[in-house]
Amino acid sequence: MTEYENVCALVPTRNEAATIGDVVGGLYDVGIESVLVVDGHSTDDTREIAEEHGARVVQQSGDGKGQAVRQGVAEIDEAYVLLLDGDMTNPPEQAPRLLDPLVSGSVDHVIGDRTADMRSGAMSKLNQVGNRLINAAFRRIHGEDYGDILSGYRAFTRDSFDRMFLSAEGFGIETEMAVECARHGIPVEVVPTTYRARPDGSETNLHPISDGARIILTLYSLAKTSNPLFYFGSIGAGFGALGAALAGYVAWDWFANGVSHEVIALVSGVSVLFGLQLLMFGLLSDLVVTLHREQTRRLERLRD
Repeated sequence: MTEYENVCALVPTRNEAATIGDVVGGLYDVGIESVLVVDGHSTDDTREIAEEHGARVVQQSGDGKGQAVRQGVAEIDEAYVLLLDGDMTNPPEQAPRLLDPLVSGSVDHVIGDRTADMRSGAMSKLNQVGNRLINAAFRRIHGEDYGDILSGYRAFTRDSFDRMFLSAEGFGIETEMAVECARHGIPVEVVPTTYRARPDGSETNLHPISDGARIILTLYSLAKTSNPLFYFGSIGAGFGALGAALAGYVAWDWFANGVSHEVIALVSGVSVLFGLQLLMFGLLSDLVVTLHREQTRRLERLRD
């Protein structure tokens, strides 16, 4: 019987033959005896190597990391889940940093902050800039500072995961989990972790431009239910700015050249009014969300 007897490590993989054996072995070394590998249709020996090292391996039924995580959690009976990548960028020997706050019962979700110790070559400059921008946007939209919301190294309780509504298929799953934690008031702790460069022979499955765009779109679209004032207010501000710019052009051309633009003036007025309506809708939606959160907290206190 180990300290982490009620923990299962979940490792989504795709073509990680060069590293998966070290990942599974490293998890066993820190006392995690249950390791589940969800393999995303690897064309190398990932599945065979994982099984040789003692991991339980299941074939992913769909595509994308998000689907793999949801499928993996559904396969797990343990109360605690440790999520990490199979490429050795997340050091398995640091797993206790994430698990100890969880097992002690102080929090329900722990995020490993990769920026605390990012090794040379672990992340490109473009990815680092994108990571900072996305985290800054998350803090602005959702009012929480989780350090590194895109980190794939995290631990959580099965109960807290079941409270989340997750639909992302790809790398947006981490963003969705962070948003759901903020939305439901799930206690979160951020711990420093190391982020290492991929070993030779291990290729990344992340596409910085396309996946980054999907993550930003996911973060923004989720704001409509977690921070509707920001979501509808920002769209309304865009329409308002467009209407004001058109109105300015109409006024300038009228006074400077005596030319009237009735159609443009009409479009300008409609745009400003639509922007104001969206802003009012955002205010009302924000009130509804606030009342819903308060009611949810009361129901949870009654349940506890």
